[in-house]
Amino acid sequence: MGCKEVETVTEQTVADMIAQVPMFSNCTKRELSVIVRAAKVVNHRKGAVIAHEGQRGLGLFVIMDGTCSVTIGGLPKVTLGPGDFFGEIALLDGGPRTATVTALTDVRLAGITEWVFRGLLQEHPSIAIRTLESVAGRLRSVAKEPV
Repeated sequence: MGCKEVETVTEQTVADMIAQVPMFSNCTKRELSVIVRAAKVVNHRKGAVIAHEGQRGLGLFVIMDGTCSVTIGGLPKVTLGPGDFFGEIALLDGGPRTATVTALTDVRLAGITEWVFRGLLQEHPSIAIRTLESVAGRLRSVAKEPV
């Protein structure tokens, strides 16, 4: 599938990238460390389709190096680069992808699967609480509050 696990990235580099994901913004350094240890770093070659719209999502991916295109219904939406991420909803519910993500260059990603993340939430309830708080805060900020 054009994907190869690599070991050459430091845990701190992965931690710095994952800490930028808004749903993890309320996590402590200790909690982030637990999440980072569960993450895997993978490479994809230019042209690889990393996520297919409509197919079941595997989890969350943070771009460490390279760029990816995002399309919905075949129409270009955005280009993602280092520090950007995709799959946060799939991380929570394992549901279908809402977009297709394709590598525009060779890319290095830090990823965490939905099933591994669920295990972390069971072992570390504080991560679950902080993740829910962050997601709720984001939803609240975009929802129109009744006057």
